[in-house]
Amino acid sequence: MLGREPPPDTAWVRFAGPAKLRIGDVIGRLHDVAAEWAAIGPGSARAQRFSSFGEGSVICYPATTLMNVECIRIGAGTVIGPYVALSAGMVPGQPCASDSVVVIGDRCLIGRGSGIVGHLSIEIGHDVWAGHHIYITDQNHGFDDPSLPISQQIQPERAVRIGDGSWIGHGAVILPGARIGRHVVIGANSVVAGEIPDYSVAVGAPARVIRRLNE
Repeated sequence: MLGREPPPDTAWVRFAGPAKLRIGDVIGRLHDVAAEWAAIGPGSARAQRFSSFGEGSVICYPATTLMNVECIRIGAGTVIGPYVALSAGMVPGQPCASDSVVVIGDRCLIGRGSGIVGHLSIEIGHDVWAGHHIYITDQNHGFDDPSLPISQQIQPERAVRIGDGSWIGHGAVILPGARIGRHVVIGANSVVAGEIPDYSVAVGAPARVIRRLNE
C-alpha cells in the first residue's frame, strides 16, 4: 500500500539480531575487563609514579589527564572516578612548588568527569565526597590589562583547602583562595571563591551560607 514501509526481511532480522547481541556482549565484556585491568591501584607501576598512593585507593579507567603526578598525593581508600583530570602545573615536566601540590585524603570520592588542577596547593581532607563534573583550581586568569589577551594575564596562585567530611555537589567550581571548612555541604553548580565555615550549607554563584548545621 502506498506510504507503508515494506515488510522487513525476516530471515535477515533473525540472523542479525542474535549476532548483534553476541557481538555487543563481547564488546561489553572487553570494556569491563579493560576498565578493571587498566585502573590504577596501589603497587602498580603507574601508582608508584605518584608522590604517594594509599592502600585500597583506585583511579578508575579511563583518566583524561594525569600530569606531573610525582607532585600529587592520594590517601588510602579513595576512589577517583573515570574521565577525571589530575594535574600539578600546566605542562608536563613543569617544576612544582613541592611534592604535595595536590593532596587528596583518605576515603574520598571524586566523581566522574571532574578536574583538579593545582599549581601551588590544593588540599582535600579526609572523607570528602564530590559529585560528578566538579572543578577545583588554585590559579585563574586576570583581566586588569585590556591590552592583553586574558590568557596572558595569569594571577598569582592562592591555596585551596577543603575540610574533612565535606560534600561537594555536582558541577561545583572551587576557585583559587577557597577555604571550605569541615562537614560543609556545597550545593550543586555552586561557585566557591571565599571562606565557608565549618558545619554549614552553601549554595549559589558565588556560594553563600544558607544554613548552619549542629556540630
